Amino acid sequence: MLNLVQHVEVPIPTPKNDEVLIKLEATSLNPFDLNIQKGKPRPFLPKKFPFIPASDVAGEVVDLGPGVKNFKAGDKVVALLSVANGGGLAEYAVAKESMTVARPPEVSAAEGAGLPIAGLTAHMALTQSAGIKLDRSGERANILVTAASGGVGQYAVQLAKLANANITATCGARNIELVKRLGADEVLDYKTPDGAALKSPSGKKYDAVIHCATGIPWSTFEPNLSANGKVVDLTPGPRAMLTCAIKKLTLSKKQLLPLLLVPNSESKSILSYLVNLVKEGKLTTVIDSKHPLSKAEDAWAKSISGHATGKIIVEP
Repeated sequence: MLNLVQHVEVPIPTPKNDEVLIKLEATSLNPFDLNIQKGKPRPFLPKKFPFIPASDVAGEVVDLGPGVKNFKAGDKVVALLSVANGGGLAEYAVAKESMTVARPPEVSAAEGAGLPIAGLTAHMALTQSAGIKLDRSGERANILVTAASGGVGQYAVQLAKLANANITATCGARNIELVKRLGADEVLDYKTPDGAALKSPSGKKYDAVIHCATGIPWSTFEPNLSANGKVVDLTPGPRAMLTCAIKKLTLSKKQLLPLLLVPNSESKSILSYLVNLVKEGKLTTVIDSKHPLSKAEDAWAKSISGHATGKIIVEP
């Protein structure tokens, strides 16, 4: 895919009702940003050109729209911008107050900017889709995380460890030690035969799979699942949707559950929870690389490569 990122001058946006204007200090990229460039959401997105991509940001509030109650100029924040409108690869952006949370001094802008989409997705996959209790009140589960060194995978491993789960993870050989440090009990090189087969080295059957990779068929997952095992697919294609429907129609105990993040009324409190975990040292944002906004095309190229370890950060 061609790198078509271009630098243009646009006016500083004006915050509307219940919006804050943020002077950006860090922005992180996500696969969805690339999907917009590929044209996958057309004709719905982008709504207008020039389209400024990226929606995960951290910075300082500099202006308030009417109705904003909980922030003031000078507050440090983390925000999830409207995915439809983007705006993150810029010096300033507007965010809804309902998707903006305070960022304590212990959390850097880069650490905070990595959290919104990737952190919320990992949290939703584990708690809502897989039914894992992060407070350790549930039964101890066996969990597989694929692509565990990626943006979502890194958070999924760490959150699963908070839940006291037994964690098996897949990643490339160069990231095995990193993923172990994040909390995985067993790590498979996905290029080896056992890694490709997703087989637990200790013979565990997985109660839940947080599937952050692509190209793995249901037939590979099924023999590795426990009796009621679930595969939470974060990159579902047509085949995954069909498998999901078949499993439901046949009342199969083993399920494939597609997951696409749609921010809702709970997203702000969960994002605040994740930021607090970073503050307390219980959650880490693994940063692949940092790029100045003037070299945003380099960050974009790194994201296109698909081999980032953790999050790619752009700093104005």
